[in-house]
Amino acid sequence: MKLTILFGGASFEHEISIVSAITIKEKLAGFDLSFVFCDSDHTFYLIDPSKMKAVTFSKGEHKKMPQLTLTHGAFAQKKGVFGGAVEHNNVVLNLIHGADGEDGTIAALLDFYSIKYIGPRVDACIFSYDKRYTKYLCEAINVKSVRYEVAHKDELGNISISYPLIVKPTRLGSSIGVSIVKDESELDYALDVAFEFDSVVIVEPFLEGVKEYNLAGYFADGAMHYSIVEEPYKEEFLDFEKKYMDFSRSEQVLKADISTELEARLKANFDKVYRGMFEGALIRCDFFVHNDEVMLNEINPIPGSMANYLFEDFEKVIESLSSSLPHAKRPKVSYEYIHSISKAKGK
Repeated sequence: MKLTILFGGASFEHEISIVSAITIKEKLAGFDLSFVFCDSDHTFYLIDPSKMKAVTFSKGEHKKMPQLTLTHGAFAQKKGVFGGAVEHNNVVLNLIHGADGEDGTIAALLDFYSIKYIGPRVDACIFSYDKRYTKYLCEAINVKSVRYEVAHKDELGNISISYPLIVKPTRLGSSIGVSIVKDESELDYALDVAFEFDSVVIVEPFLEGVKEYNLAGYFADGAMHYSIVEEPYKEEFLDFEKKYMDFSRSEQVLKADISTELEARLKANFDKVYRGMFEGALIRCDFFVHNDEVMLNEINPIPGSMANYLFEDFEKVIESLSSSLPHAKRPKVSYEYIHSISKAKGK
């Protein structure tokens, strides 16, 4: 199968996306892969697969490779001054983490040019990228989530959640800018850190004794398909460096030792989140279980390395998903209205 991996982007998670793309190359070794890198200035480059190494980008060697533009249904590579363009019209796998990839920018661009892609569509990005909107989604579809308050940089009110608590930028992943605050003396610093990355933050209680479970899945061939349920190794807090290394995971993890009843509850909540919004994407939902309540912690619309480590046959997953992508129907423009007006005026 031919597949184009799109990665990079202008975000704080730019380097994480590079790590993800390098890992996915290994996991999809049986595919005919091409790689399109979106630089931080939004220039697209066709990357030689043999050069898919971190130093290619850190040293700027990618800038010597062919630049690409977009055309209907494809990325286009210009050939010479007088030559035409070579079109790269494979299905695209959106592997841009954070801004650009997960905020709807790339989804809108690919939709605009009618390029087929694996990844969240614009509306799905909106409700998963901003943690406030994820909370609103939970309320709308009757999925429980952790209690929260919102703090604005220019209108900071009193926070009523008891300590310890967690402070998070609303539009950022990979634990960037996230702090655990154990008492009031640490709050101002935690807010300053979070506000370095976003003008709005989410404040949540730090839940003692919480269990965390990760579940990935996708819709294809008329049915939902789920990964195993993972209980991730949990320190008090997974910081950026630990999350960064997590994005390069390729070894399949062990299934969590949980009851069939709890697994069914996790899948039922996942289904509520996914249906009618995330078709065309492989997502991972991270759940908390606290006092026997299942709560959604966050939606990962483009999980690191696409959560390959949760699936036994990841190549089969991508092949199945790529053959079940939604197709947006464009209205046919006939100009009947304009013609009728012109006819009525005798013109």
